[in-house]
Amino acid sequence: MLKVKTPKTGKARRELDKRAPKLVETGKKTLILHGTKTSGVLNSVLTQIYHITKENALRFSRKNEDVRPFESGGEASLEFFSLKTDCSMFVYGSHSKKRPDNLVIGRTYDHHIYDLVEVGVENFKPLESFSYDKKLAPKAGSKPFIAFIGEGFDSVEELKHLKEVLLDLFRGEVVENLNLAGVDRAYVCTAVSLNRVFFTHCALQLKRSGTIVPRMELVEVGPSMDFVVRRHRLPNEGLRREAMKTTRDKPKKKEKNVSKDVIEGKIGKVYIPDQKVGEMALPNKAKGVKRERREAKLRHGDGNEYASKKQKEDSE
Repeated sequence: MLKVKTPKTGKARRELDKRAPKLVETGKKTLILHGTKTSGVLNSVLTQIYHITKENALRFSRKNEDVRPFESGGEASLEFFSLKTDCSMFVYGSHSKKRPDNLVIGRTYDHHIYDLVEVGVENFKPLESFSYDKKLAPKAGSKPFIAFIGEGFDSVEELKHLKEVLLDLFRGEVVENLNLAGVDRAYVCTAVSLNRVFFTHCALQLKRSGTIVPRMELVEVGPSMDFVVRRHRLPNEGLRREAMKTTRDKPKKKEKNVSKDVIEGKIGKVYIPDQKVGEMALPNKAKGVKRERREAKLRHGDGNEYASKKQKEDSE
């Protein structure tokens, strides 16, 4: 059991609030780590998964003897690493005679194991084995397309579960609007059989189509591999309901002095207070003030002195 410490500073409390479960989740980070024994193929697979998900991934290069998914007591270290790194997904690689080139992809909720999918890697081709125009290489952090081909992803329980996990692993940041010019990659997953999925990474090449919408062509840039589903563990129903909880649509707050019309749309009323001109402060050096005073004195008959002075000046 992990020792629970109460935060003593405001900064520590704010950091814990950021890591706490939210109704609207932020982007997910992936932890990539090695088991007690790994093969050269598996090391290359983990490296290239980290390469294509680098913007939202963290990799541990050392071996972890205490991490054993699907075993009682072997998941405490995984939950500890998830808490320390604030990662809600993990990819764990191990190699044994019984399960060669084994990958375990899992998700966590509140830093506890949520579900697990175990696949074996076969027919692996790294990035270096593909030849293509380097100008087509996908840019780091770009939003990908993900295509799932085959009826197995809708009918077979294992493939449906694998589809959910792969979507969370490769989709990156969730966005509402997408610029077609910025989409330069696609992940293609094809259900070959009831327990085998062919996975490949492709670049998107835009070509002229004679219309506004360009024609897209897929250029395989790697890596590519076969995923053979071995074991999987679904979350229990209570944990699933807790994790899938969403916010209810809150009623919109009423806006004062705002109404809507079918023709004119949104109409608002603006209230302006009465201007008190008499109490307004005037500047000290206003132009024309002396002239206005002289004209006022002349109108009220007080300008005799001014007129006599003017006559004397004219006579001189």
